[in-house]
Order: sequence, then C-alpha cells, then structure tokens
Amino acid sequence: MSSSDAPATQVTGTAQHAAWQARELPPVEEVRPGLWSIPVPIPHNPLRYVSAYAFALDGGGLGLVDCGWEHEEGWTALTDGLAAVGGGVADVRGVLVTHLHFDHLGLAGRVREASGAWIAMHPADGDAVRGFSGRDAAAAVEAQVEFLVGLGADRATAASDVGEPDRWERFHRMAVPDHDLQDGDVADFPGWSLRAVHTPGHTPGHLCFAEERTGVLLSGDHVLPRISPNISTNPGGPTDPLRDYLGSLAAVGARPEPAEVLPAHEWRFTGLTARTAELRAHHEARLAELLAAVRAHPGSTPWDLAAHLTWSRPWAQYERGMRVFAVTETDAHLRLLASRGSVVGTAGPVPRYTAA
Repeated sequence: MSSSDAPATQVTGTAQHAAWQARELPPVEEVRPGLWSIPVPIPHNPLRYVSAYAFALDGGGLGLVDCGWEHEEGWTALTDGLAAVGGGVADVRGVLVTHLHFDHLGLAGRVREASGAWIAMHPADGDAVRGFSGRDAAAAVEAQVEFLVGLGADRATAASDVGEPDRWERFHRMAVPDHDLQDGDVADFPGWSLRAVHTPGHTPGHLCFAEERTGVLLSGDHVLPRISPNISTNPGGPTDPLRDYLGSLAAVGARPEPAEVLPAHEWRFTGLTARTAELRAHHEARLAELLAAVRAHPGSTPWDLAAHLTWSRPWAQYERGMRVFAVTETDAHLRLLASRGSVVGTAGPVPRYTAA
C-alpha cells in the first residue's frame, strides 16, 4: 500500500485523547482481552505520562512493556494500575523495555526487586545502559559539556544547560537488562506472540513490538500520533541517527497495517502507514528549512543554526534541557544533509556548515 492510498490516522484512544485535552491522567483501560494500558506520570514533563502495557500471561502472572519514570508518584500509579487489573507487582514475570530512556526503563529495577521479574531490551540499548551503570556522573556531565562545545556552544552556557552532576545520578542507577532481544525475537510472554521489531533512531536499540495474535503494534516512542520523537546526536552515539530513523519509519510503514497502534505517549490510533509518511514528510520539510538557514548563514555552527529554525516557542525561551535537545536535533539533521551532499562541514573541533 502506498502512502497516498493508506488510511488516514484516526484516534481510537478516545478516553486518552479527552484526558490529554483536559490535562488529566487518562484511565487504566483494557485495550484487548487480557491487555491493559496503565498511565504512569512523568514529573515536570510536557509528555505528562508513559503508557505501560500489562499482559495477562497463560499460566498466571503478568508481563509489562515499559514501566515509567522512577519516582514515588509513578510507582503508586503503576502499582495502583496493576491492582486495578486484578494483579500486583509481585505477579510480574517479565518486563520488555522499548528503549533506554528513563521514562520507560526507570521503574524496571524496582519492579524486578519486588517480583524477581526479568528485564529484556535490545542489546544496543542494553550495552548503553551497562555503560551508564555506576559511571561517575561528573564525568558524564563533562562529556556532555564537551560535546555541546563541539557543536558551537560557549563552555559556560553548555555547563549551565547540562547542569550539575546530581541531575544525572538517576541515569547511572538504571536497571541493567537480564536478556537481549534482537529484531524478530518473540518475547517470553506465554499466550501472546509479541515479536520484537528493531527501529533505531530515537535510540540505537529502540524496539517496537508486533503482537501477532491480535494485530496490534506497540510503537514505543518510534511513532506517536501527534508529535515527532526527538532524534538527536549524543556523545559516542550513532553518526547519522536521523538516517537510521527515517529508514526505520519506512520499514515500519511498509508492514501490514496493524489493527491498532499502542504508543507509549499520547493516545492509541490507527493509520500507521499514513502516520509514518507524515513523519517522514515532517523531517524532509525540516531538512529543507535547515538547508535554507545554512544558505542564509554560511559558516554557522549547529548551535548557531538551531536559533534560525522554527520551534514550538520563541528561541529566546529555550534553555537547559530544551535547548540541548534542540541543538542536538539540529546536529542530527545537519549530519543527514552532509551525508546527502547538500552541505559541507569544515574539519576541526567545531564544524561550520556551508551549502554544497
């Protein structure tokens, strides 16, 4: 099916959508027999919550896909949600993690401690978590500051945006996975056929999960109904993450249309092929805008060029984490333009770009 004749996206998580508009936490919902969505709030974050998915397993017990951000409000929401479906944390047998970000992996260690459950994720993200584990937060901060300086930031601004090491401590306490899941592997969730689909881009090891018995796709952060997930460069990360993401979008969009898409944020929807086409078009438009900015401001750094792009609010209001994400996302788009031959970056510690 081509993108032109693919069914348009439709909101199916109407309760989630209504709660979003009302700025409330949505309810726990049984989205298929034996499969529930459980919203877990994210503190001080515009995404508001993560949808963890609980599966009733043959022979008893529960399986989880994602867990939520580690904090007491999140833990209460997760445990109350499991109680609402007739179980508890002690019933969890295994946790599948779509990717390494703290709002997905954060509570997995606490779940494992309370239940003895195993944790599984793609080895690309699992290896990154192992690298984070026990690492000195001050060293991680310095690495991030150096990375931003290498994108054109002055050191004082970079240090202010990255923040103090105590902001980073929690990322070095995340649960190291027990098992690896490769593309095509079927998870050990008895009674379900939950197949891993490797979709790098948002992170190197991002996984979606295709449930082949019901036809639903758990899309994690790879495909969301309203927003485009952040695609950024990182110290030691992939050299061209946006190319990876666009390739993953094309591959997922070419799959048979799922019965419903169950994302990690916002609301459930149908029309995956159309949504992947929208996201690809969004990035092509963004690349065109960035190329125009390079032509208008030749010799600019990624840090400088971010200020010339359209964002959700005026650039002067961007600071700290929001500015870091914006600049590293700009860098990801510049790297793709460079790999396409549209721009040329100078050699040296800080690249400066001109149109090819």
